[in-house]
Amino acid sequence: MSATQSFLMSFVEFTAALFIFIIGIIGIIALIVYIKDVTQTKQAILRNYPIIGHFRYLFEHLGEFFRQYFFAMDREELPFNRAQRTWVYKAAKNVSNTVAFGSTKDLRKRGSVLFVNSPFPTLDEDAVPSLKTTIGKDCLMPYSTEAIFCISGMSYGAISKPAVLSLSHGAKKAGIWMNTGEGGLSPYHLEGDCDIVFQIGTAKNGVSDQDGNLDDDLLREVAAHPQVKMFELKLSQGAKPGKGGILPKEKVSKEIAAIRNIPVGEAAISPNRHTDVSSNSDLLLLINRIRDVTGKPTGFKAVISDASWLDDLFTEIQEQGIDSAPDFIVVDSADGGTGAAPLPLIDDMGLPLRESLPMLDNKLTEYGLRDRVKVIASGKLITPADVAWAICLGADFCVSARGFMFALGCIQALQCNKNTCPTGITTHDKHLQKGLIPDSKIGRVVDYAHNIEHEVGIIAHSCGVKEPRALSRKHARIVTDHNLSIPMNQLHPIPAVLKQYKRNKLKNDFG
Repeated sequence: MSATQSFLMSFVEFTAALFIFIIGIIGIIALIVYIKDVTQTKQAILRNYPIIGHFRYLFEHLGEFFRQYFFAMDREELPFNRAQRTWVYKAAKNVSNTVAFGSTKDLRKRGSVLFVNSPFPTLDEDAVPSLKTTIGKDCLMPYSTEAIFCISGMSYGAISKPAVLSLSHGAKKAGIWMNTGEGGLSPYHLEGDCDIVFQIGTAKNGVSDQDGNLDDDLLREVAAHPQVKMFELKLSQGAKPGKGGILPKEKVSKEIAAIRNIPVGEAAISPNRHTDVSSNSDLLLLINRIRDVTGKPTGFKAVISDASWLDDLFTEIQEQGIDSAPDFIVVDSADGGTGAAPLPLIDDMGLPLRESLPMLDNKLTEYGLRDRVKVIASGKLITPADVAWAICLGADFCVSARGFMFALGCIQALQCNKNTCPTGITTHDKHLQKGLIPDSKIGRVVDYAHNIEHEVGIIAHSCGVKEPRALSRKHARIVTDHNLSIPMNQLHPIPAVLKQYKRNKLKNDFG
């Protein structure tokens, strides 16, 4: 027998022995699992179908990933369908978003928005950029910007270091602001040198003393950063009205704990509301304290579901004087996003923007505050049509978190609360973060923001106005019963005083 034949026989024998060994190990593991399954008493599936019952849980988990690629139609998946995500992905890569043949959107669906095209659309040479808008014009340091679409609150902690860096640098290049979320101001927010909105959540992370009370000295330290342009007091969030922020313990690293001034390795659960705010007078007192200490525009973010609350708040402002009013109000939709929240609050609490935004716009006008208080819309606004629709309803600005997450590469894996995000956006697992390279994502943030602004302009020009903020409720219709639409200004009637405000604004803006 030759040496080659001898080697081959030995290799075959070794391979056979290894195969038998592996089969034996698998058999032993299967036996252990079988015994464990049939003797446990908690799960009927595993007790009745030992071993194979585990595949049910595997398929249930994998279904989250496969559903969006193989089974769901382009426009049927929630919270964002494939058509919406694809538009963002293309916009972020600056790939042409033109399509052929016809729309796949069902224009008969109740609630669909149809913009009203003008017989005499705006010519390209007559179009103007978004007009610069000032927030807090009477503040010591007012904030002026041409941006109409900016980055909503995402805390460092809820999202990763490379995600924050990508957004910060991208926001600077795009000329938009970035909201810190309630997790405090990290070095990574500052590194990009973008305009920053500092959010103060109910735990007051980063600006509270050891007892959780607002600390004026820490406020001044934050305000001393020239990048910090405004302060946002978060009363409630669209995905979880009435519930404070939730940062799972797996995400509370030593660095994040230091930024927030909380214990390492313990879940960070914020109070359900600001402990020092139990009335409208308390709210105005806190807003004015923050504005007086920082000298910068200050407003609040809330899910708005009750017109009577707005009546009480705005009456209180009238009694105290218009200077007591917030400089802006961020109205968050009930279908807003979050890293972690109880399902009943995500599904069933609060009003969506289609009701709360015109309610706020009307009430501000009714009480003579519309010019004083700027309105920022938040919640599931990720495409040009979403943004244009919100502007028609009364928004001065729109902000998005999940849209910019998609721009970074989010695949809607629904793992935000588990520290297992496969794209590295919402995890602090270094192995998973390595796939998110800021240098390659900054441009996508910029392109996404610019393409939103460009295509909102296209909608505005088709409606016959020169720039997006000239859009109003008359420029959109809503599909109702019998597949027919009605003008938005009929669905949400505009008070006479608001009509006059809009006319004055157009006259002042365009002459």
